[in-house]
Amino acid sequence: MSIKVSVVIPVYNMEPNLDPCICSLLDQTLTDSEFIFVNDGSSDGSEAIIRGYMEKDSRIRLINRTNGGVSAARNSGMSKARGAYIGFVDADDYVEPDYFARLYESAVTADCDIVVANMKIELEGTFSITSFPFPKHILLQADYIRARVLPLFLKSDELNSACNKLYRREFIHRHEVRFPQGVALGEDGAFNMNAFSAASSMIYIDYYGYNYREIPGSATRQAGRKDYFLRALEVFRCELPPIYEEILDQSSINRLRAVKLINSVMANVHIYMDPSCPLTWSQRLSYVRGMIHHETVIQCLSLCEEDIGEKADRYQRLLLTCVKKRSLWGLYAATSYSRYRNRKVRRRIA
Repeated sequence: MSIKVSVVIPVYNMEPNLDPCICSLLDQTLTDSEFIFVNDGSSDGSEAIIRGYMEKDSRIRLINRTNGGVSAARNSGMSKARGAYIGFVDADDYVEPDYFARLYESAVTADCDIVVANMKIELEGTFSITSFPFPKHILLQADYIRARVLPLFLKSDELNSACNKLYRREFIHRHEVRFPQGVALGEDGAFNMNAFSAASSMIYIDYYGYNYREIPGSATRQAGRKDYFLRALEVFRCELPPIYEEILDQSSINRLRAVKLINSVMANVHIYMDPSCPLTWSQRLSYVRGMIHHETVIQCLSLCEEDIGEKADRYQRLLLTCVKKRSLWGLYAATSYSRYRNRKVRRRIA
């Protein structure tokens, strides 16, 4: 059998979530597929669950490895992939039955390196659908990717996910595109920045079949052990693929990266001002104070305040004003009111 799509699924202690994910893959209408589960040193029953399904379906492959993180797991899976195209699924998500058939059909029809689709995001019983500002269902060549797609990675995280895309395997291996190892956050963005830098063509389809389930409060709960602001600074300062020097002047690069950093700061303010954050009250205040007084943040505000303000909603504009004024108590009041308002909305919906 000629394998059309290889799907790589990194797994680390995902026992409660694996069944829906695996079942959604086995239900795919594109039967000429393989599903490569990379067990990244799980200590729960994840491996046993995968092996149970392996006995029933030969499309499932299992790679066992010592824990090395999601990037290493994905790279390991990619190295063993045999399909014409490679896709990714996270073990706590699931896909619609026609998901990989739709993406593969678009890839083959357009003969392109990358397919981009929308995704559905589920959070606390509410749903939203992503979309992107690209022409739909037409082949987009390298000149469009350079002019419209690559700059988006500098100013936003919205295109970062690897799970709503399909990549030509030969293209990925020829250009040695890999997920960066040793980083706590942002590995998808770095992978895609390099992939799109090398791509000669892509297509964006106005379709969603990937269901991303965001665990409520997960970011807040991890704030005690993950330094989100430090990672945002690392992304801001990271070395870019050489192509960026060809397509943008330095002032444009600085402005776009400033937009991304300030948006990250505002998102982090909301996380660290949340009472459920595992840090103490004084630690949380100290962390937020350090962010809004950081020299790089102050410099970036002067570069991009107008760009962010034009597209921000009322709450974001309020946060932006408080960050600009370095008002710690203003940020506390704004985030407290936002949480109160969201609780009222959820109760009303329920």
